Amino acid sequence: MKIQEMYVIVFESTHYAIAAEKLLKQKNYQFDTIPTPREITANCGLSIMFNENLGHIKKDIEESNIKIKGIYEIKKTAKEKKVTEIN
Repeated sequence: MKIQEMYVIVFESTHYAIAAEKLLKQKNYQFDTIPTPREITANCGLSIMFNENLGHIKKDIEESNIKIKGIYEIKKTAKEKKVTEIN
């Protein structure tokens, strides 16, 4: 059974999500901007999803004073989706 792992960063506001998107594009990271998954929060908004370079991405975002609401690891299999908040 294949497990798909990814990370999602949720921001304090859409403004911060857009600022993070711009920063990560400048640094040539591979990521997607997505609507925040409902398993994380019912609030609408944008998040950044990626599957590598967590430490570097987190550091770059924090050094740019972009406000993060939470970082989550999502593991998906054919049968389930598990969401875990990480620091």
